[in-house]
Amino acid sequence: MNLTGKVCLVTGGTHGIGAAAAVELAGRGADVAIVARHRDSAAEAVLAQIEAAGRRGVALAADVAKPEEAARCVAQTAEQLGRLDVLVHSAGGPAMGSMLDVSPEVWYGAFDIHVHAIFHLCRAAVPLIRPHKEGAIVLISSTAGKLGVMNAVAYATVKGALIQLTRSLARELANDNIRVNCVAPGVIRTRFQDYLTPEQVRNNLENRIPLHREGTCEQVAQVIALLAENDYMAGETVVIDGGLTSRIA
Repeated sequence: MNLTGKVCLVTGGTHGIGAAAAVELAGRGADVAIVARHRDSAAEAVLAQIEAAGRRGVALAADVAKPEEAARCVAQTAEQLGRLDVLVHSAGGPAMGSMLDVSPEVWYGAFDIHVHAIFHLCRAAVPLIRPHKEGAIVLISSTAGKLGVMNAVAYATVKGALIQLTRSLARELANDNIRVNCVAPGVIRTRFQDYLTPEQVRNNLENRIPLHREGTCEQVAQVIALLAENDYMAGETVVIDGGLTSRIA
């Protein structure tokens, strides 16, 4: 799918992977709506980069874990930019704690923003994408969703759920030529890494990641754009992790 003139909606689009995805998609010719809970200076900075690429940008404030707000931001995207072709769900965040330590609020909150939100968004977005006879949905999982991770059981669980949701939605929407795929980043330099101690960072670089370096949001954004463009990829989870999940020793 050629992205020139298409419209993309990116949740979590003001920071990290979501912001990088918005800029990458604009660079490939798309108009882009970004969604975050609040419109602030970070949103304005991303809009400026979208417009610098010669594309239209819209910043929307919404809590996409709430059905009515998810539906509203989808509708506003189509109203203000004229259509909707691609949905990228990058909203989320860390959910720390072991099974015995994690609070119910953190557990349920992780499902709300990572899983329930894309359920609400898809129910609103698919009827708008379907008439164009092609479209794409890209979810952001994590290597934690494939391997599990210590002291973040809620995060690993919801990221694993997104991988299965990708497969299910891909089969369900294939007849509409709406392709659903997923990206599973490894250790990427985002605000999430602020939760790591210097010792954990050093262990990642020296012992866990074969390439011995963290990835960047821009590298993940390139994969997101590929999944939006490539019209023969569906139901896939693409891992980008510097070889972390390929280790055998």
